[in-house]
Amino acid sequence: MTARGYRFWIGAAIVLSAACVAAAVVKNEYYFYAAYVVIQFVVLATAWNILGGYAGYVNFGSSAFFGVGAYIAVMLIKWLNLPLGLQIIAAAAVGGTLGFGVGLLTLRLRGIFFSIATVAITIILETAVINWRFVGGATGIQILRPPVMEPFESYTKMLFVCMVLLAIIAVAIARHIETSWIGRGLRAIRDNEEAAECTGVPTLKLKLAACAISGALMSAAGAPLAMYQSFVEPASAFNLTYSVSALAMPIIGGTSHWLGPVLGALLLGSVQQIVTVTVSSELNVLVVGVLLVVFVVAAPQGLVGLFTKVKDKVKGN
Repeated sequence: MTARGYRFWIGAAIVLSAACVAAAVVKNEYYFYAAYVVIQFVVLATAWNILGGYAGYVNFGSSAFFGVGAYIAVMLIKWLNLPLGLQIIAAAAVGGTLGFGVGLLTLRLRGIFFSIATVAITIILETAVINWRFVGGATGIQILRPPVMEPFESYTKMLFVCMVLLAIIAVAIARHIETSWIGRGLRAIRDNEEAAECTGVPTLKLKLAACAISGALMSAAGAPLAMYQSFVEPASAFNLTYSVSALAMPIIGGTSHWLGPVLGALLLGSVQQIVTVTVSSELNVLVVGVLLVVFVVAAPQGLVGLFTKVKDKVKGN
């Protein structure tokens, strides 16, 4: 393992330890309630960037995978009453399989046609769930939580730490892909797919792998939603706001580096939570749109690109 690898895992251990300490020390539940949403978007943005940022395939179907993860958890709670950890693993497995299947159907499309197809997947899956009475159908379903696990004193704190752990896993996977031959192949596809094919890059296999990994992480992020809200309905689980935010956050942070989606999610997610509390939750989409326009115009490479440009200027002077 390289020095950067050691630094990454040391930083990850510090973040996870800080989350556990905060859960034990901080008493105000709302901080964890809001932080859960922000960290959830770190997972979604990181997962989106594996296909949308590295490979250049703009995916509007994040809400489809997120909703599938939530309803897989609902099904397992109602059917087998499985614990949260197994719900997340099952959701990731189903999301990865779904991502692979969706990739087979859509990845031969390019540009706007691929994006439209991913929106259609969300509508199809939401319609299927609306007509699935076992999981509540259109009216949704109420979840009865089992007793919270030790050493946590509330579900909000437990789910917050769980989501931090998921975020660390998602970022570690994205970082490994970026620095491996898979990442180099995906970047070649993004730059010029025809040229990549001519030089022997297995473009379809790499795109399918990216789609499966991205789908697995998005569904894993959606699995704790049932425990988090105690109530799940199709309109909220498959909300297109998840797709818009998952796309905007990597663009704001920078799609070329694994750190970009993390920075974008922390910035935009925190701003959304502040706006929700101080003004109105209805302004969330407006906030996303304004920040997206500002960064596309002023910093097209995102926060990471802006930082790199400033650092290069300082070194030049």
